[in-house]
Amino acid sequence: MSLYVALQMDPIEAVSVDADSSFRIGLEAEARGHRLFQYTVDQLSYRSGRVVARGRPVTLRREQGNHVEFGEWDQVDLAEFDVIWLRQDPPFDMGYITSTHLLDRVRDKAFVVNDPFWVRNCPEKLMVLDFPDLTPETLITRDLAEIRSFRAQHGEIIVKPLYGNGGAGVFHLRPEDPNLSSLAEMFFGLNREPVIAQRFLPAVTQGDKRIILVDGDPIGAINRVPAKGEARSNMHVGGRPEKTGLTAREEEICARIGPVLREKGLIFTGIDVIDGWLTEINVTSPTGLQELERFDGINGAGLIWDAIEAKLTAA
Repeated sequence: MSLYVALQMDPIEAVSVDADSSFRIGLEAEARGHRLFQYTVDQLSYRSGRVVARGRPVTLRREQGNHVEFGEWDQVDLAEFDVIWLRQDPPFDMGYITSTHLLDRVRDKAFVVNDPFWVRNCPEKLMVLDFPDLTPETLITRDLAEIRSFRAQHGEIIVKPLYGNGGAGVFHLRPEDPNLSSLAEMFFGLNREPVIAQRFLPAVTQGDKRIILVDGDPIGAINRVPAKGEARSNMHVGGRPEKTGLTAREEEICARIGPVLREKGLIFTGIDVIDGWLTEINVTSPTGLQELERFDGINGAGLIWDAIEAKLTAA
């Protein structure tokens, strides 16, 4: 099977060849004989009944700084592709949502990963609300009085943007912290969105586990340990990845949510678990494939392509 594959992602020339999951997915595609075409989301357009993108064919190699060879610029009808990867990083804003609406228009012609309808309807910090018994106590609001009440009930809390990513704008507030009002003013002055608050989990100092699922099945995990003095474990802000396995509680969480992910066409997902509590279900641009491969020898990109190719064969 030779597939024509589009990578809708951030500029590929700027990625790290040893960390970026989209790059690893592209390398695996090439190893299987698939052709790659890459474009950025700002080059995606709707024109006279067609969804098109302006981009370039690419050839990849694991050589940082010389890791991509570009072909000639071209505008391509997305209906010509066999597979389209929706992989640009959040924030999950109206620009991101618009791209999912455009990709919706080709999903009966090309196989879009992850399914854009469900990416749009399953934001990372909202999908977890379907599993309240698996998650720490959570509040979503723009009402400062509600946040004060929530902190009074739980003591230490985490407050973060509802549609943010990469650990940006995440605050750990203690009961005596005097900055809550100023923090709320800052958040609410930036946009009209609510914030999300959760009960602080002290065990985060021991790590925030990223579990990778392929078509609803867990394939492995990495533990992300916060840097000293940090409450955030995201690798974007200095979190240190470590080798780890799954506990019985984490296997229970995966068994609960896996069938839902499979039903919604969310083939590559990454869930975040702290001390046995599910905090996020990442469906937009999950990471962790290369770290998992280094620690455990698990070719997650290969398993993802196995799942895609099986679905295309069965179609």
